[in-house]
Amino acid sequence: MARQSKFTVTPMLMADQVYEALQQAIFAGDLAAGTPLRNQELADMVGTSMMPVREAIRRLEEAGLATRVPHKGAVVKKFTVEELIDIYDVRTTLEVEATRRGAGRVTDEHVRQMEEACALMQQAVAEHRVSEALDQDEAVLGTLYRAAGNAMAMTMMETLWRQCRPYKVIGATEALEHDDSSLWSFQPQLVEAARSRDVPAAVAVTEASLASARRRLEKRLQSQDDLKTADRATSREDVSKAVTGRMPVRPS
Repeated sequence: MARQSKFTVTPMLMADQVYEALQQAIFAGDLAAGTPLRNQELADMVGTSMMPVREAIRRLEEAGLATRVPHKGAVVKKFTVEELIDIYDVRTTLEVEATRRGAGRVTDEHVRQMEEACALMQQAVAEHRVSEALDQDEAVLGTLYRAAGNAMAMTMMETLWRQCRPYKVIGATEALEHDDSSLWSFQPQLVEAARSRDVPAAVAVTEASLASARRRLEKRLQSQDDLKTADRATSREDVSKAVTGRMPVRPS
């Protein structure tokens, strides 16, 4: 007779909802780098106890989206220029290899998924929906990289995407405001290379795309004024709008 398990499962639905709301607010740039994440304020905003808020912030820290600052508590993670460049160096190493392996292994279904995501990305760009455009950009890349068959590398790449997402939002927003289409020119080229199973061409596109992103980042963040803009603390009212607008409507 099997011994009865002593383990129990505790639902974390509210903590999940708070985490998703905070994560999406960070991804969309609504919670800027350096914004304080105060337990009581966030609990009041979303109408919960502090326990799910604490759990959500802990998960943000684990994901590299928040950090602890002495005498301030948890804040949205701010990267230095050097840290962001390091992230792009690691991304280049991982993504170029994933492209090399994936481009030779993609199936017709993979290509179809890449084409669909690329079309959705272009539609989002045309409608100036930055967050959706970046989601679909990552869908294009993710489909190709998963074809490489290295789940551990894929997890690492997705973690790096999450960590630099707020800065990608800034760059993408500026590109749209200045009608700079070069940011979105690499994805169709990558889809075409995958369709043709042209490994060297796919690798060249990935290298060029990441090099371009790195140059944009260096130019954007080496200006002290721009760094202050990226790092400005969001007001309590802005935090409230950013977070409560992403929480599910609760019945009265």
